Amino acid sequence: MQSLDIISVNIWSVLISLANLLILFLVIKKFLYKPVKETLEKRQAEIDKQYEAAKKAEESANANKAEWDSRMQTAQETADAMIKDAADAAKRRGETILDDAQSRADGIVRQAQAQAELERRNAEEGIRREIVDISTALAGKILEREVKADDHRVLIDSFLENIGDAND
Repeated sequence: MQSLDIISVNIWSVLISLANLLILFLVIKKFLYKPVKETLEKRQAEIDKQYEAAKKAEESANANKAEWDSRMQTAQETADAMIKDAADAAKRRGETILDDAQSRADGIVRQAQAQAELERRNAEEGIRREIVDISTALAGKILEREVKADDHRVLIDSFLENIGDAND
């Protein structure tokens, strides 16, 4: 069989390798660990700043949203008030127009009644003139001839009938 020299362990080689490893570790720790750690801390600080800035931006956005909501509510209330005022003004204007129209209609009715009264008076005056004319004509007929009692009654009746016909 072959010899096991290949597998043999040399303790001095192991100790030297461990010493090299320890020295390498200390050198790396001294020159690399601190700068890497500082770089990582700087990056962490920068990330923390970004988180803080994002948090502030979110708070600002929430405040702006609350202010916007408040302004929108105020604008909505103002718009509602304006619509209500416009509706009230339109209603008052409509009532004014209706009152004015009613007043004009009442004036027209009064004017028509006055015109009808005037026409009735004119008609009565015309009837009176006609009665006077008929009376004059009747008196003229009576004077032209001598009237008997029966003739007198007939003339009065016909006169009264003519007056009744004239009033209708």
